[in-house]
Amino acid sequence: MPHPNFNRRRFLQGLGASTALLSSGWSPHLLGNPSRKLGVALVGLGGYSTNQLAPALQLTQHCELRGIVTGSPEKIPVWQEKYGIKDANVYNYENMHTIADNPDIDVIYVVTPTSLHKKFSVIGANAGKHVWCEKPMAMDEAECQEIIDACRKNKVKLSIGYRMQHEPNTQTVMQFAKDKPYGAIERIEAMAAYSGGENRSPDNWRMRADMGGGAMYDMGVYPLNGSRYAAGEEPVTVSGRHEITHPEAFTEVDSTTHFTLEFPGGAVAECMTSFVKPGNKLEVTCAEGSYYLQPMSNYNGVQGATSDGKKLDKPIANQQAAQMDDDARAILQDMPVMVPGEEGLRDIRIVQAIFRSAREDGKRIEL
Repeated sequence: MPHPNFNRRRFLQGLGASTALLSSGWSPHLLGNPSRKLGVALVGLGGYSTNQLAPALQLTQHCELRGIVTGSPEKIPVWQEKYGIKDANVYNYENMHTIADNPDIDVIYVVTPTSLHKKFSVIGANAGKHVWCEKPMAMDEAECQEIIDACRKNKVKLSIGYRMQHEPNTQTVMQFAKDKPYGAIERIEAMAAYSGGENRSPDNWRMRADMGGGAMYDMGVYPLNGSRYAAGEEPVTVSGRHEITHPEAFTEVDSTTHFTLEFPGGAVAECMTSFVKPGNKLEVTCAEGSYYLQPMSNYNGVQGATSDGKKLDKPIANQQAAQMDDDARAILQDMPVMVPGEEGLRDIRIVQAIFRSAREDGKRIEL
């Protein structure tokens, strides 16, 4: 017969193990079901959802594609057949709020044009779902703050889709900003740009100012965010100018924008973004050396090197899958997300200052 204290001892041992796990950030529901995956609903079924996010969700460990929200009924049967999405998990933009009643869906990932990010992020938060919002976060600071406030009010987590911050070679550059292995950071050069392609079509939302189009909103957040994490500081002044090369096509939005960021430690970042010329690089010059990533914002193949010959070429199977798994773990373990809403708001504040500077002949704007 077992000793009368045996069951009590086993109970206390188990309680101690559970307490240790809880103190490390593991949430109670995850302890009960360690294999649980979060259900994700993609809001907007454009090119990025179709070609990157949906395939990446098939590779994730901690989340899975369970729902869609679309304004294009013809896409529904295609997505249902390809991904096995139930009828009950299909929504349009008018009934999206009823997702609150669906326990299959834990997260909504907003992948619409920028002008709709605030609307659908707030609907998702009010429905009690965690919110993943593509970058750029929103049209202006006020919209960003509305998203943050809605998520905070409804006690759901908010992550912004800055996938580069989840990429291992980029994370090395971010660590260099903290450790400064090559001395004080003096100069940063960053660019994210491309020429041609379907995004130049007048029917594409990226060519419309009211929908958040233009080079600075669409691509400019890469060199902007990249400069910020490469410096490890927040800029104190910014200046910007637009380069006009295709006025007949770009009647509403910027085709090329150059901007300069000045940081309190003395570093200066010179940046460029464009729809009409190529560029994809992040280079950091320090007092005792330098390092770079080229390309710095591609979906794959991000790599670089340091001035003393170290390769920055850590492999990653899929950036989007890594990003979504990182964000899912933050939810499952009730830990801070890697890229919170405040990060998106900071970039939009600077974007607005860049446009203001460009309107005022490149005037330096204090942030």
